[in-house]
Order: sequence, then structure tokens, then C-alpha cells
Amino acid sequence: MSRVGVIGAGYVGLTTAAGLAHLGHDVTCADVDVEKLAALSRGQIPILEEGLPELVAEGLHSGRLSFVLGAGAAARGAEFVFLCVPTPEEEDGSADLSCVEAAVAEIAPNLEPGAVVVAKSTMPPGSSRLVAQLLERTGAPARGIGVASNPEFLREGTAVFDFLHPDRIVIGCDETEVAVRVSALYRGVQAPVIVTDCASAEMIKYASNAFLATKVSFVNAIATLCEAFDADVREVTLGMGYDPRIGFDFLRPGPGYGGSCLPKDTAALIRAAEAAGYDFSLLRGVAEVNAVQVERIVGKVRSAAAASGRDLLGTRVGVLGLTFKANTDDLRDSPALAVVARLLEEGAVVAAYDPAAGERAPAALAARLPDRREIVLAEAPVLAGSRPDPDVEAPPEPHPGVASPRLSIAADPYDACREAAVVAVLTEWDEFRWLDFDRVKVLMAAPAVVDARNLLDPAALRRRGFHYQGVGR
Repeated sequence: MSRVGVIGAGYVGLTTAAGLAHLGHDVTCADVDVEKLAALSRGQIPILEEGLPELVAEGLHSGRLSFVLGAGAAARGAEFVFLCVPTPEEEDGSADLSCVEAAVAEIAPNLEPGAVVVAKSTMPPGSSRLVAQLLERTGAPARGIGVASNPEFLREGTAVFDFLHPDRIVIGCDETEVAVRVSALYRGVQAPVIVTDCASAEMIKYASNAFLATKVSFVNAIATLCEAFDADVREVTLGMGYDPRIGFDFLRPGPGYGGSCLPKDTAALIRAAEAAGYDFSLLRGVAEVNAVQVERIVGKVRSAAAASGRDLLGTRVGVLGLTFKANTDDLRDSPALAVVARLLEEGAVVAAYDPAAGERAPAALAARLPDRREIVLAEAPVLAGSRPDPDVEAPPEPHPGVASPRLSIAADPYDACREAAVVAVLTEWDEFRWLDFDRVKVLMAAPAVVDARNLLDPAALRRRGFHYQGVGR
């Protein structure tokens, strides 16, 4: 078995490190966050990911997984060093490779001769050549340091399963011997192994995410047409999905795609295409449809409020779900947060509940608001410049300098529904499907539901007297 260093202990890095340790390798995982490393060394996982706590505990117990401070420490003595650092989106949409550059500079003088640097972070095509050039400039040993691309295809919520049971393993490398060594790390994993050049491997990752984003935006556009023609998008996608050339995956309309990959990677591929002299108008259209979808959901909430004679200004809206999808605590680029931010901008009073990430939502929302004012958590989360709901009992006096609450994080879904004129389901958490909607109706000021995920049964809600709106139904 091999000695492996993993740089970065986020979703990708931690899953990669724990997964490789499970496969029998000796893995040292590095990060720059001292408190996170201490917690990980105790088996405490900072993210919600099914099966990951058990996998990390197994690695710690066996002694095959350890955590260290700094990339250099993980690189010493390692035969393979995996780069799993963030590549966030720049303002112009391009990928920010500064974390990659910093990690390479730190590992370079600590690499053993013959070691292989494996880029697992999502980087634009051609980035592996950049890594090789950086290694040469920053003091890597003269004798044979290999560079390979091994993109990840992990879905948040099922990352452990995806690592151990992947659809494919992609390895990009210009040297056959290095590619064989990297592929050997996955011995025991049953999956097709695709060996190609580095640029093609990097493009496989971007092309895959761009195509998935295209499916999401396509079905959201079809849902809009279904509403115009009085068709049911669920029946339409059922008929489409049985075509093996299309399939069912990612044909679920909603508030748009989000998370750490699709928004960032589509923007990066558009920008990379522009740099190469190609106008990727198809993918720009995908991104534009995604942005418009948030406004469509806000419009549905607005019309639901109007059904009971209200506008959004001062109207209480209950929000169920804040993460970008169910079974994760990730708020990054969540379309649910985008919808909430727009509701706040239009003067709504929002009570939101999420089973996994509600307490972190105010900070994430603050960055989305135009004036960038902080949402302060006092007796309840509050937003400066707010206007109270005249139909609701006055809240406790806020701290000095902070106006009355416009956003509160509810303790449970029923609290989010209390006194709301509209309830919007923005994330497909299964527990929302089984709420007692007779109780919900009693709690609400007006029985209106906007089901942005088509999670609920429209007929059952309408029988109970709810004004129901789905997407494309």
C-alpha cells in the first residue's frame, strides 16, 4: 500500500483521505485550520455527509489516517500528494487558482524524488501544466516528479458512496507509468478506469458539470412552458426519462441549480471558452435561465400573497429549506438563499427553517443583500432597515442600533409556518413531505403554499383548502 498526502480537509479532501485510508493506504491529511484539525483528530466531522464520520473513525482507529497542520508536513515522505484545495469563482467567473499555487509552493521543497502530485481540485483545462511549471519554479526535486489529474465526481450527501462506488475513475497524465501508479491506488474499486491526457481529464469534469447544469435549466424552461400550456411537468419528465438517451437524473424542476460545483464550474467554463476565443452561448443561456428561475419562484410567492389581498411588503413568509439540496448542510450558492434574499429585498418578513444549516443562514444571507448589512442574531435574527408586520405580536426590543426583525430562524417547520401568509418549500427535505398540513393550515394567516421542489401532493393540499403552486404543474 502507498503513503499518501492529501492537501485540504473540505468535502473533497476529507472524503478522499478517508476513502483512500479505507482502501488500505497510509494517509496524512493537511489543512490550515488548527481547530478543524483538532476536531477531526477526535473524529468530529464539521460537515453533514452520510457515512463520513464512520469512515474517518475507521481510519483513525486503524492508524491509517492522520491530520497535520500545513501542506509541507503532509508531503514529506508521501508517494502521492493529492491537491484538494478550493478553486473559488473570481468576479469575472474564472477559477481562482491562488490556493493551488500556494499549496504547490509549500509542498514542492518537501516532495520525495519520484513522488506524484495529483490534482483533484476542479481546475480549468491546462492547469496540470501550470502545476508542473510551478513545481519546477518552486524547488521540487530534479528527479522525476509526476503530475496527474484525477477529477472528483462526488455528490454532496452521497460523497462516501460515490468515492467507493464511482461511475468511473478518470486519470489524466502524459506518462503511462505515472497513470498506472495512480490507478493502482484504486485497486479494489469496481469501476471503469479512463486514462487520458491531463487537459482531457480536466475537460471531462467541466463538461460533465456543464451538461448536468444544462439539464436543470432545460427542465426549468420546460416547466415554464408547461404552466403556459396547462401541462404537468411531472408527466412530461416521466415521458422523457424513459428514453435511455435522456434518463431521469437532473430532470427535476425547482428554484435552479446551486452548491459548490455547478454554478462555479459553468462560470469557469464560460470564461475559459472566452479566453480561448469561443463564445459558449449555449452555456451562457443555461446560466441565464438559472438566474431567472429564482425570480420565477419569488414571483410565485408574490402571487400567492396577492391571492389573500397582500403584497410582499410586511407580509410574513414561511420558508422550508435553505441548503442547496436535501441531506447536506451546504449553503454555498443555494438557490433557496437567493430566493430568501430577494424576499427580504421586497420587504417580506421571513421565518425560515432548515434541518441542517439554519443557524448559519443569516451570515450567508448577509453577503447576498445589496447593502451587505450584517444580519445580527439577537433575540431573533434581524436586518437593519426592516418594517414590522402589523398583524404579528411585537417582538422583543432589539439591541441598540438594530431595527425590528425581518428574518428569524425557526426551531421547527411548524414555527416557520406560524402566522405566515405564504409558505415556500425551497429544499426537498423529506420531512417536509410528511408535515401535518391540517396543523399547518391552522397556524398560517392564509393557506398558501409555493412548492418550489414539487415535493408535496397538490390534490391533498387543495382538498384541505390550500392555494397551491408548484413548478410546471
